[in-house]
Amino acid sequence: MIRRWCSQWVLVFTCVAGVSASVLAETLPDFQRLVREHGASVVNISVSQPPSVAPAPRGLPGDNPHVPDFLRRFLPDAPQVEPDDIEQSQGSGFFISDDGYILTNAHVVGDAQSIQVRLLDRRVFVGTLVGLDRRADIALLKIDASGLPAVRLGAPDSVSVGEWVVAIGSPFGFENSVTAGIVSAKGRVFPEESFVPFIQTDVAINPGNSGGPLFNLAGEVVGINAQIFSRTGGFMGVSFAIPIDIAMDIQTQLRKAGKVERGRIGVGIQEVTAALAGAFGLSSLDGALVGSVEPDSPAQRAGVRAGDVIVRFGDQSVQRSDDLPRIVARMAPGREVPMDVLRGGERQTLQVTLGQWPEADRATAHARRPASKPAQWSRRGLDLAALAGARLKSIGAPWGLEVRKAEGPAARARVREGDVLVAAVEDGKQTPLRTLDDLDAALGRLEAQAPLVVLLQRGTARSFVAIEVP
Repeated sequence: MIRRWCSQWVLVFTCVAGVSASVLAETLPDFQRLVREHGASVVNISVSQPPSVAPAPRGLPGDNPHVPDFLRRFLPDAPQVEPDDIEQSQGSGFFISDDGYILTNAHVVGDAQSIQVRLLDRRVFVGTLVGLDRRADIALLKIDASGLPAVRLGAPDSVSVGEWVVAIGSPFGFENSVTAGIVSAKGRVFPEESFVPFIQTDVAINPGNSGGPLFNLAGEVVGINAQIFSRTGGFMGVSFAIPIDIAMDIQTQLRKAGKVERGRIGVGIQEVTAALAGAFGLSSLDGALVGSVEPDSPAQRAGVRAGDVIVRFGDQSVQRSDDLPRIVARMAPGREVPMDVLRGGERQTLQVTLGQWPEADRATAHARRPASKPAQWSRRGLDLAALAGARLKSIGAPWGLEVRKAEGPAARARVREGDVLVAAVEDGKQTPLRTLDDLDAALGRLEAQAPLVVLLQRGTARSFVAIEVP
């Protein structure tokens, strides 16, 4: 009797387990077909570049380069090299056409002396850099081949939070690795990358995945994996991808002109909070509040004032302050655009003629200069980061490059971590250092052994320092 009772329960349990497994198999996606059909569209990119220029895994503040010892040899910063040696780094990319055009991240190939592209079928090609846009972190490569497996492009706007997505790339150099997860959020914007509304996912992204595609379950590319948030240098469940429609707009300009032009109007904006809405007599929190207007800017010429709230630009509504830079940047300089503002509780329409971002083509032109110039930063012992937003406001500077580390010549010149380089001095003139490209250009104009003279801010005090070449 007991034996018969046990047998019956075993039978019931087996049936329930079988049904559960069947239901689970039906509800979870099967990625095999996607990988089989589209894996060959993804390539591994190996880059040779000067020492101390090889990029660390791109992430948000708080990154730490430490990884397990058995994986360290795959990382760009693993080799112990002499100053004149060449470092190797790796990333990912994918074909957007069958004649050899490849999309990847600018930080993967931006300082390359040579680029090698490896296909899934083990063929290896020399990659040519067509152009890059550092502001959006997009680069376009070309290899001399045809009949290649190009990806199909999807619509990022149709992607939903909670939707399954798949990444294929080369984490730590392990080619054609597949990871999966869901879309965690859309429209994430960071202060230094306000042109890009990132897709946030929990897909495992690690060093080497940069530049690889993010697929939806239909096998369409909806983004380019670009960043991770990490306190360890490895995956922590928060990854970011550049929407593919933005990337394709950029590559079109790179292919046609080798550079990217973006519109600008010259205003400083901030979010409309409940307290500010009450003070300005606004009925909603929509729009971008103008905090400042640059002198002789398109906005000033159009009659924009501090305190205006921009609620519409062209045919697009501005719901958050983050929306405005993206909308304006995607329009061509020189175009006249109607702009709706709220002023004193009344809605007005102003006509603004778009200007162009200063030095918009310098980031692209930088790719065509010898890659050895950025290494001059390390020759002077500098590790720098561009500043923006709240950090600039806290130190009372309009722009600057923050010193993350000062060694060798920089340390001997008494430069310290946390100092801010505000300007470079050349021939008696001060050149503002708004971006790392500004410093790169200043270094490029110096004689090989000439000291780099900069205006340095420490706290509220400023002084000039000369950083000698060893």
